[in-house]
Amino acid sequence: MPKIKVNDIQTYYEVKGKGFPIVMICAMNHNLTMWDPRLVEGLSKHFKLVLLDNRGAGRTETSEREYTIRLFADDTVGLMNALSIPKAHILGLSMGGAVAQELAINYPEKVEKLILCSTVSQHHGTQEERKMSEAMTQAFFSGNKEELIKMTLSSPLASDYPKDFLTDFPMIVYGLTSEFIKENPDLARHLLQVFSPAGNEYPISPEALMNRYDAILRFNSQTRLKYIKAPTLVLHGKRDTTVAPEEGSVLARAIPNARLVYFEKSNHLLAEEMNKVVRVITEFLVQPS
Repeated sequence: MPKIKVNDIQTYYEVKGKGFPIVMICAMNHNLTMWDPRLVEGLSKHFKLVLLDNRGAGRTETSEREYTIRLFADDTVGLMNALSIPKAHILGLSMGGAVAQELAINYPEKVEKLILCSTVSQHHGTQEERKMSEAMTQAFFSGNKEELIKMTLSSPLASDYPKDFLTDFPMIVYGLTSEFIKENPDLARHLLQVFSPAGNEYPISPEALMNRYDAILRFNSQTRLKYIKAPTLVLHGKRDTTVAPEEGSVLARAIPNARLVYFEKSNHLLAEEMNKVVRVITEFLVQPS
């Protein structure tokens, strides 16, 4: 298991493929097992992928320091330095996209090209959402699955989802569309199992989960996006139920010369059109800057 000292912690990472590196930064409550195998397989044919577990997630150590998006960005650059990677393409999904923005703003010399997936420049969560997140987290980790299912079923989005999936994977309405699950039940089960914050082999703790939520609540890059110099690709699903699709447009307008691509059938994980996602990313990365 490859671990390396980064700042004050031991960081777990994996490397897939060969070529110019892409550093891939995970979503808020997850570890490197979350990545869609089709994305990893497709990109690793042309690039060296560096996947990492963020501080406090997966097999990377936690710490007593206050979690911030800037700290995660510093950790990512620390890993690049430890692996003697002077520059890389940076790809982040959801909270990982916020980390990628922070990295590109503060370490422009480390970024060749930037890919921002299903992410925001400022989280617009309310105090009520914070309370709901705490309640769902507590129910999740206490094993009170009935309460968690009840919360999920209260969403008007839940009505179209297969009942067995709602029972096995509460909160799935925020990751995949019901159509994708019905058409690809085996792949959907795999993605939901590894994407679940407590359902995979390396679950995140409730404390670390809420620390991450607080970090993204405090994040705001809106007035600083103009300082991003790297060519940037913004990807967003038109059916994203976690991050409003309009957030993709906000990012693309604020980042100089950014390119925006919407995926009409996709939810937060972009799984519904992953083959197209791989093609769009690959074409963006291989074209001259």
